[in-house]
Amino acid sequence: MTTAMTTATTTGLPVDLPDAVIEQLGRELDEIYDATIASLGADDERYIRRLIRTQRTLALGSRVAMLAGAAIRPRGLLGRKVGPTGHRAGAALLAGGTAGLGLAKILENMEIGHNVMHGQWDWMNDPEINSTVWEWDTVCSSDHWKHGHNIVHHTWTNVLGKDRDIGYEIMRTTSEKPWNPVYLAQPIYNTLLALLFEWGVGLHEIDFDKLAGGTRDEKIEQLELFQGFARKAVRQAAKDYVLWPSLAGPGFRDVMAADAAANLIRNVWSYVIIFCGHFPDGVHLFDESVTEDETRAGWYLRQMLGSANIDGGAAFHVLAGNLSHQVEHHLFPDMPSNRYSQVAPRVEALCARYGLPYNKGPLRRQFGTTIRKIWRYALPGGEDKIATAPAVPGS
Repeated sequence: MTTAMTTATTTGLPVDLPDAVIEQLGRELDEIYDATIASLGADDERYIRRLIRTQRTLALGSRVAMLAGAAIRPRGLLGRKVGPTGHRAGAALLAGGTAGLGLAKILENMEIGHNVMHGQWDWMNDPEINSTVWEWDTVCSSDHWKHGHNIVHHTWTNVLGKDRDIGYEIMRTTSEKPWNPVYLAQPIYNTLLALLFEWGVGLHEIDFDKLAGGTRDEKIEQLELFQGFARKAVRQAAKDYVLWPSLAGPGFRDVMAADAAANLIRNVWSYVIIFCGHFPDGVHLFDESVTEDETRAGWYLRQMLGSANIDGGAAFHVLAGNLSHQVEHHLFPDMPSNRYSQVAPRVEALCARYGLPYNKGPLRRQFGTTIRKIWRYALPGGEDKIATAPAVPGS
């Protein structure tokens, strides 16, 4: 007996493997993981420590450049006249500081914060670089993220009714979700989500339906989550839009605008990378029945079919937090991200040997098909193709 699996893609491939073959695949993936973890050592430790130093130096240097630019070009945004040399130098420092801070925020959120909170570096036993204490540079609370992302999303990857990351609860990305006229505006609020991505992520853990109409206990739980979000958001906003701009004195608005632009850079980049790992053509969705009696090997298979990689060079992968290796990340979420590029060829070879799809492509393809899907499912219809999932154990 096989279990039907829905896929919101036009390029999904049928998969029908015997249970014994799935378990063998799982053992081979375990071997890849175990061998990689056993080989972790000083080079890996130097990598993350150097990256954190680089990121923090870049962030501080960029903020100093922004303050210097605002001082050289006092109140430039308010129209005060300044000399052409001061105007150009101040504008250049502000622009350079903005770009540098945006890059620093990308590094902190993607390659450092996200991966530290997955426990990828807990093996070092460092009191700071540890999933239990790390707080990242975004409005989303680390505790909320670790629950909604590490536990819920990575456990129930692409399972309809379980994984709240499917369409981020606000978009229709599969015909399994009934159409409503509100989805006609989906391309618009998808764009707003990209621009304000850290805020969308920060609010994602809160179930507003339960907050408004749930039981008393559900309302209390959701209110506590909202209060936790508000506390973190206020601290983050105060740092970016009050504390640092205040150091600029008359250049307050210049620095505040530069901070906002840096956050915008980080938001859009993070949105693009994350959406390209979860929504392009070829990424499968699953009925909850697929997870019944699911073994570790079956979970592996679901991760492989429910994720997508992005082609790129070494610098691109670091800026993407190595989430450009989304397949490997979903298989091994607590493996240090700098090792994904090493294990990716082995995972791809396994997929080829077992006749499984290995979804990868250039950024333009992955992002293009993601946007096409968001626009298509804003309209009625858009039937998904049906692929055949592996038989569940004991079938």
